[in-house]
Amino acid sequence: MKSFYKGTLILIVAAFFGECIEFLVNMLLARELHEEGMGLYMSILPIFFLIYVIASLELHISISKFVAENKQAMHYNLIIHALKMAAVVVLVMCVVMPFILSFSSIMDKYHPYIKWLLITLIPIVAFSSIARGYFMGVQQMGKIAFSNFLKDIIQFGLLFLIFNLFHFNQEKSLLMAFFVLIGSEFLVFLYLINLLILQMRIMRRGTNSWTTGKHARQKLLAVSLPTMGLRIFHAITNAIQPFLIHTALLSAGFGAVVATEHFGMLTGVAMTIGFFPAFIAHSLMIMLIPNVSNAYKRQDKEKLRVLLQKSMSFTVLYGVPAVIFIYFFAEPLTSLFFSSTSAAYYLKLLCPYFLFHFFVIPMQAYLIGLGLVKDAFIHTVWSHIVAFLMMYILGSQASLNMGGIILGMNTGAVLLTFMHYLTICKKIGISILLTKSRSISIK
Repeated sequence: MKSFYKGTLILIVAAFFGECIEFLVNMLLARELHEEGMGLYMSILPIFFLIYVIASLELHISISKFVAENKQAMHYNLIIHALKMAAVVVLVMCVVMPFILSFSSIMDKYHPYIKWLLITLIPIVAFSSIARGYFMGVQQMGKIAFSNFLKDIIQFGLLFLIFNLFHFNQEKSLLMAFFVLIGSEFLVFLYLINLLILQMRIMRRGTNSWTTGKHARQKLLAVSLPTMGLRIFHAITNAIQPFLIHTALLSAGFGAVVATEHFGMLTGVAMTIGFFPAFIAHSLMIMLIPNVSNAYKRQDKEKLRVLLQKSMSFTVLYGVPAVIFIYFFAEPLTSLFFSSTSAAYYLKLLCPYFLFHFFVIPMQAYLIGLGLVKDAFIHTVWSHIVAFLMMYILGSQASLNMGGIILGMNTGAVLLTFMHYLTICKKIGISILLTKSRSISIK
């Protein structure tokens, strides 16, 4: 448990500074792009994340799980096979994606170069995910923490320089924002891949166990594909959400431009502020996957219980004070972006959504470690069905509009949290209070 606490602390400290910088990045973007431009930026981000998920093949998750569960002699061979898989993914996606993006009407509102920036992202993500997975698995969290911080500081520095030295129209400002985003990913890729190459040289000189490519692919894809399915579903729903909200607001009597502005305030301002403390949840997630995987393989039921208890207790300790602070200081927080009473109102209404997601993030990592990715996927599907139905039905009402949309989002978050939690408790054989331990075998 000592290494768990140490690794988590390193990630939290680095993530805190990274999150502060990311907060400043969003403030820069909000002031440069304004309400409508921020709405356009947030509308295309889900496409960015969808490409990111598919290109990564979620190999960082499967590799970290495999490395944590197996002896060091097997690591070198696994990475070689993972690199070959990544190369195939890059080749296929670089052929297919230009056609998909060219025939998509989604890109019509944006500069044509953004499409090529998105394609450039594919090899960057595919290979850096392998390095991330390895260092997560061996719990060298300092490297992961520094890479995350490096990305944020580069993005902020470049945006600050570009927007202060030059003046662009809205279309070119959006292009610059995405150019900097992809550029920061590329520099982090160079850092991680160099570290991985150095590590592989050391491993190659040692004693290594060899396995067939077929066996390695089966082991990796057994975790990667379900996890990628979950992430793709998230990315697709995030890509649909802007259009769902926009359509609901139009039905409620909003104009097209006003609907885009309110979506920008919801996602670009309220969500940015509310999810600021989520860096702690993501740090827990990174540490939980290898630790839960290792404990589950060894059938260490007590460690599984303690890991769940500690992660849930820690979430309560930071999550509850965080949302209370956000609720009472909503107006001054949103005014850092631009003056809007609507943004502050949306931020207050979203407090339950933020709090329950602070619990969901580490619990998803726990489910992955237990091999319950399918359950996590089913829970996510049902929670989104309920949330989207409520968002459209209530959001279309003129008397509710954005309030109805946020109510639907809150309901989905609560439902997802309880489904995850009850499934974990049942799997490891403990009560919902995390105290009683039933004498059952974990399978």
